[in-house]
Amino acid sequence: MKSTFILISALIFVLNHAQVTLRITQMPANTPANATIYFAGSINNWSPNNTNFTLTDVQGIKTITIPEGSGTVQYKFTRGSWASVEGNASGGDIANRTFTYNGQPQTINLTVQSWKDLGGGGTSTAASNVQILNANFFMPQLNRSRRIWLYLPPDYHTTNKTYPVIYMHDGQNLFDNLTSFSGEWQVDETLNSLHQNGNYGAIVVGIDNGGSERINEYGPWNNPQYGGGQGNLYMDFIIETLKPYIDANFRTKPQAPYTAMIGSSLGALISTYGQVRFSTTFEKIGSFSPAYWFNLTDLSNYVQNTTSSLSNARYYFVAGQNESSTMVTNINTIRGLLQSKGLSSNNTFTKIDSYGTHTEAYWRGEFSAAYQWLFATTPLSNETTTVVEKTLVQLSKNEFYAKGIDTTKTFELIDTKGQKIKLLTLQEGLNTLSLDLPAGIYFLKRDDISLKIYQ
Repeated sequence: MKSTFILISALIFVLNHAQVTLRITQMPANTPANATIYFAGSINNWSPNNTNFTLTDVQGIKTITIPEGSGTVQYKFTRGSWASVEGNASGGDIANRTFTYNGQPQTINLTVQSWKDLGGGGTSTAASNVQILNANFFMPQLNRSRRIWLYLPPDYHTTNKTYPVIYMHDGQNLFDNLTSFSGEWQVDETLNSLHQNGNYGAIVVGIDNGGSERINEYGPWNNPQYGGGQGNLYMDFIIETLKPYIDANFRTKPQAPYTAMIGSSLGALISTYGQVRFSTTFEKIGSFSPAYWFNLTDLSNYVQNTTSSLSNARYYFVAGQNESSTMVTNINTIRGLLQSKGLSSNNTFTKIDSYGTHTEAYWRGEFSAAYQWLFATTPLSNETTTVVEKTLVQLSKNEFYAKGIDTTKTFELIDTKGQKIKLLTLQEGLNTLSLDLPAGIYFLKRDDISLKIYQ
């Protein structure tokens, strides 16, 4: 009897010892009734809707118990996707939450201040030359839809230039803090600043990750523990559906030397796989903190067995020395295999930082250098334009002073998406136009003149 009591006591001690309990004691008033709340963190590969990490209702308080482990855990709460992740009081980003295992039972009481999809007064940080190309772009290869972002260079509507194109994964993290997981890359601000200093410019196509489908789509092969295996279909979507649409509707340079793909973590894995598979379509790859570990054996075998020549490829690797115990080793392994298939040392750049972390903040700081290096050897400045910019001074909402128009001319009024709104006539000097338009940027355009106006 005594031994049974000791055994039961030991079990109770272990159960109480091996846990961290998180309790959400307060949530926003606009939280939907019966909402399912999920724990997404470093111990479940940041899955925003893993049913094994669902919070349960304990006397009206959302609660989850995390088994004992070691080290520090980073996490956030979601309502099932990164679009509905928790935010700060104004609806913006918050830093990752953390707790540290200490060998003792812990109970941590927490407050969720807002949900990003339900707002909180936050302001978009996307530049005016960023747009949502389509909130529900259909992916026939995967039978699902996805939001697609589009960045157009500042001179897109005032020249007839054609541009290289960069395809980037995790689109919600590229341009706007309101939609980002933990801070945006500021791709738009970076490229706009470079353009002001004479950079030729590039179109950027951002593809949102699929939330719960991210691992499946960014993993070319199945990982028995985490999933994956739909990366081939995801790349088929880019090659067969998305890229043809972009090339048909925008002034691109569609050839491989002008087409890049950039991604971080699993996004770097799918970029590398995609370039090897479609080496005649993509020549430039930005591999940021690549999660090669996820499919290391399969990717290694795939590169070793490819019949494609990678002699025209150009790779930029960047990562933190201490991101993981295998990060640098895996980069060296994959880089060596790529070079065995023709990737030259001149077209390979590797940057390992002591300060690098697996975060958007780190990747944001590395984007400018990676972009400039990838296109450093690509001739872009030999193209002339036929559009002549004139001067249009906006005096008030509907009054404009035009200079440089020698005769009365008819213009197409278009928006930032290139959609024609109406025809308008301008003459030299003062013009009064009854536009009645929503606030935004518009262009008056004809073959030889392009005028930018702000409504």
